Amino acid sequence: MRVLLISPNTERLNMPVLPLGLALVAAAVQRAGHEVRLLDLLAEDDPNAAIRRAVGRFAPDVIGLTIRNIDDQNMESPRLLIEPVREVVAACRAATGAPIVLGGAGFSMFPDAALAYLGADFGICGEGEAAFPALLERLCRGKDPWGLPGVHVAGRSASPPKDPIAGFDALPLPDEDLWPAADPEDPDIWVPVQTRRGCPLDCAYCSTPDLEGRLLRARSPRAMVRHIARAAEAGFRRFYFVDNTFNLPATYALELCRRLKSLHGSIVWRAILYPHCVPEELVTAMAESGCVEVSLGFESGSPDVLQAMNKRYGPDEVRKIADMLADHGIRRIGFLLLGGPGETRESVLESLDFADALDPEMLHVSVGVRIYPRTPLAERAVAEGLLAPGDDLLRPRFYSRPGLEGWIREEVARRYGPDAAGRPIARR
Repeated sequence: MRVLLISPNTERLNMPVLPLGLALVAAAVQRAGHEVRLLDLLAEDDPNAAIRRAVGRFAPDVIGLTIRNIDDQNMESPRLLIEPVREVVAACRAATGAPIVLGGAGFSMFPDAALAYLGADFGICGEGEAAFPALLERLCRGKDPWGLPGVHVAGRSASPPKDPIAGFDALPLPDEDLWPAADPEDPDIWVPVQTRRGCPLDCAYCSTPDLEGRLLRARSPRAMVRHIARAAEAGFRRFYFVDNTFNLPATYALELCRRLKSLHGSIVWRAILYPHCVPEELVTAMAESGCVEVSLGFESGSPDVLQAMNKRYGPDEVRKIADMLADHGIRRIGFLLLGGPGETRESVLESLDFADALDPEMLHVSVGVRIYPRTPLAERAVAEGLLAPGDDLLRPRFYSRPGLEGWIREEVARRYGPDAAGRPIARR
């Protein structure tokens, strides 16, 4: 079958994002024997015209769309980022009668609600490398795909969920030619790399365990470094490890960094650190292998609030890790989530003072915590009467301690300037 895979995202919230999930699915679909084309609308001035051209030239039998973000997570004035996807679905419908399949992390959090809202035919909930080829095989044979694990059919009851793929290392990695919109010379382009899936940490607000499972699965460090080396040979220099917890387990991260040293001088990279269990040996290896920046989501400087979020660390550990990173010349992007469970005026001031003392190169301050389905935070919001039971949460809902939101915004504006909440604050 001819399969056209489209990334409809045209947002550059913090930086241009290459569609890693779509590229991984494309590689799996190719391995299954199908012909694939990938269209990234981020690079197109006229998305509708680009869709018409792609459909006219390729004549796809199936179209797949990936949904990365549902909204911008801004409590004060949230934007529904899937609204433009409806226009993409309409443009595909106008150009071809091929069935439309949705997927991606954004879709997987709200599969039935998003499928109905966007008007597509099918959806893949969870990892697509196995479920999407299985759906294509059914469609190719003219068989009803309902009942396939992880596959949702418009207007039908949900299919059973699909277990996370156990043999993660056996899945194909994307070729460099699947990045059609990526200019290696563009300093804003960071090639995404995923070495691990799954998270056992159970942070109260996080959807990762629901999307990827609680079992941590990893690719071999040797295979990942070979993959990065091939991309470097194709001209790419900047890489972004999108693993939610790059440092866990530390032994895996340390081996990966030691192997990355073979590429030192030809690449630089950034990652996301969970501020717990970060030995100095690992920070040293990160710096020596080309790490220039980390996202350090410490979220709060209050021990009570961190406990309510089910974090495994405290402020002292965060401070130690932040100092080690600074000592090794690694830039730190800090994140605060204010107004969540257990928050008080005192804890907000404690968190802001803590962030100021850490002095990260950049700080993101969010007010209110986006509520996602099937998380402890959603259960708490219902129990406290802040969320109606049965709300599918497709339209953004936020947890915010009553009476605090306005005051928090005033305090953040006083410290960092007007409209500081919700945007990056460059500190040096």
